[in-house]
Amino acid sequence: MKDKRNIMLLTLGMLAFLTNGDNYAAAPLLLNISRDLGLEMQQAALSVTAYMLSFGFFTLIFGPLSDRFGKVKIIRIAAFGTAVFSIIGGFAFNLPSLIVFRSFNGAFGAGIFPVTMALVGQSYNDRERQGALGKVMGLMFLGGATATALGGIISYFGSWRLVYIIYGIGELVIAFLILKILEKDKGVVEKLNFIKAYRTPLSNYRFMRLVLVIFFVGFTVFGSFTYSGKLLQSLTGFTVLKVGLILSFFGLGTVFGGRIAPIARGLLKHGFLVTAGILGFAGLYALSALNNVYLLSMALFGFGIAFIFLQSTLVATAQAKLPTMRGTAMSLASFNMFVGGAVGTAVNGRIMAAGSIDSIFFYASFIIFVVGIIAAVFIARFEMRQRKAKQQE
Repeated sequence: MKDKRNIMLLTLGMLAFLTNGDNYAAAPLLLNISRDLGLEMQQAALSVTAYMLSFGFFTLIFGPLSDRFGKVKIIRIAAFGTAVFSIIGGFAFNLPSLIVFRSFNGAFGAGIFPVTMALVGQSYNDRERQGALGKVMGLMFLGGATATALGGIISYFGSWRLVYIIYGIGELVIAFLILKILEKDKGVVEKLNFIKAYRTPLSNYRFMRLVLVIFFVGFTVFGSFTYSGKLLQSLTGFTVLKVGLILSFFGLGTVFGGRIAPIARGLLKHGFLVTAGILGFAGLYALSALNNVYLLSMALFGFGIAFIFLQSTLVATAQAKLPTMRGTAMSLASFNMFVGGAVGTAVNGRIMAAGSIDSIFFYASFIIFVVGIIAAVFIARFEMRQRKAKQQE
């Protein structure tokens, strides 16, 4: 049983690695995309916004579908869909085609991250859940950050188009593996009713308050990381290849953070998320104020740890609030995270156009600090209510 779960985690983790890398590869590529298609930087960034908005919207559809028809079935469909449109994205010929292809890619990607998190959540008990989620999320965001290095290498020696094509081929390989490896699960609801599916979580004030915090995590992390490649290029003058290698420290931070999150939470207790907020503040503020390559690398590493601490805890708590509707719960959580990222990317594009790119990371540092404190308060109250409920039983 344990071996099967480990294989499941590795397979889903690799799919998440490639899917998120497909998205994050845009960070060092935006300059090349804008030059190749004759666009402004802000216009090229619209493809990122389109991906995230599409991803966010379609999570609302795939979550209830996974609760009705089974999570593995939805993951299989989504894996093939995102692979195909990633490959097609490499053949974009202007801004509208790029936006359309990336939008479809995001739509199918929406069936991977939230449904994967729901599948992992239902496969582990309360004690094991955060560790398992942290491992998959660590691989997911390692994929995002190493995509900056891989994307930089491929783009440097070839073209930005090859980046999307190669990622799509990798996703296609994993999609075929999933057909063989993952065993089908059954749906947990008898009828598909989107209104009924969302009535419960939307009427749960404490649950919605929590996913609103996730919105600001997405706004801060995704909204700023999109421009991190441009920031490093402006500070260092490095090629896209070297910039991509530096950005991979964010992904290393997420993997390391995913590994130590259960231990750190046990040691720090309610100070765990406050610590995450402080780490995030330090990392983002350093990116806005420093220009030393080594210090910038460490700042990205700390930023990655802060993100995975916050996100794995928020996701695990969101699932705990709706244990019989994990797919729907993850849909709303992912919707808020990626729509937050899309809004953050758009807002930060305007900030960059109006002033200095440093300002993006300066403002984000204070937002993530506040998010850490608010998340700590909400989750401490939730755990207190859980303890009281168990004592009364």
